[in-house]
Amino acid sequence: MGYLSSVIGHPTDGSSVSGGGLSQNGRFSYGYASSPGKRASMEDFYETKIDCVDGQIVGLFGVFDGHGGAKVAEYVKENLFNNLVSHPKFISDTKVAIDDAYKSTDSEFLESDSSQNQCGSTASTAVLVGDRLFVANVGDSRAIICREGNGTKASLCLFFKPLVTFTRVN
Repeated sequence: MGYLSSVIGHPTDGSSVSGGGLSQNGRFSYGYASSPGKRASMEDFYETKIDCVDGQIVGLFGVFDGHGGAKVAEYVKENLFNNLVSHPKFISDTKVAIDDAYKSTDSEFLESDSSQNQCGSTASTAVLVGDRLFVANVGDSRAIICREGNGTKASLCLFFKPLVTFTRVN
């Protein structure tokens, strides 16, 4: 799978980064921006990929916030979308593919490095398949959508916090 857009990580020198791209067919564009906070280290990663899969233009966008270090967030950035696009039902049943990709990425990381059981990562992803947008998240990250022109915004995700019984149990 050859990605047509920029694949980005995070600034290594503590500087802000921004940019964007346009899909090959010109049907959609995207933008991103990252700015380090007050902490000495940056544990956030993000990724954008645009490609054609089985004749469908696909956009993959994610933000991954490491907790207890950057290692898990970096692993998720490097593996989640690969697991997703290689899923046999990625185009035909994208919801199932997303759920399975999140779970398999988690399992694979734990198998590869069981010493990291006190670390973690949030993930907020938006997956555009043709004209369908799928948004998924885990942890205390969330996604919002903004409409051009009128300045309105709406949350696209539930907010998960381990101290809230409902979200911890689910």
